[in-house]
Amino acid sequence: MAHVAWRVTSTFVPHVRRSLRASATSGRSLALWTTRRTAMASGKPIEVGQRLPDGKLSYFDSEGNMQEVSVKDLTQGKKVVLFAVPGAFTPTCSLKHLPGFVDKADELAAKGVDKVCCVAVNDPFVMDAWGKSIGVENKVTMLADGSAIWTKALGVDLDLTDKGLGIRSRRYAMLVDDGVVKLLNLEEGGAFTVSSAEEILSAL
Repeated sequence: MAHVAWRVTSTFVPHVRRSLRASATSGRSLALWTTRRTAMASGKPIEVGQRLPDGKLSYFDSEGNMQEVSVKDLTQGKKVVLFAVPGAFTPTCSLKHLPGFVDKADELAAKGVDKVCCVAVNDPFVMDAWGKSIGVENKVTMLADGSAIWTKALGVDLDLTDKGLGIRSRRYAMLVDDGVVKLLNLEEGGAFTVSSAEEILSAL
């Protein structure tokens, strides 16, 4: 496997933060786009009590090397929180959803959670850069489902083709124990009402 290093320049991160603040102020949020339409998934969404379908997700490790992990290996014998966002660098995802799990990572660990992972239908380069811009460090693993294959297998894909965004993921947060879904907070489109870190913590 080829190892590729990726860096976020010091000038890039402040620019992203300024852009996010501007987007939030003007109301141009992905959540607004997605909550005005019915999610069009390729199948019935996964349910509590079901085992996660296996699949391959990509990420960059702490040394800047791209890695691929199977969902089975990621969750086997572990208690894992998986949460998904419609898109990296979008306002609601960057200002609320991802930072919330970064802030609550230690509390989740104290409740027995072994790993916290963020999934999005973006490429691993984008996910890595986004994680660095938020300062996730080792608290949240940024997982890329670039072609939405695993997202479709979960039945949580969201068709935003008419917005020029292609296939994305509905927003959700789930607690998985040894590969089995124990809790699933699935949003309508990109809404942000039940999938926060606080909601997961309150259920543990």
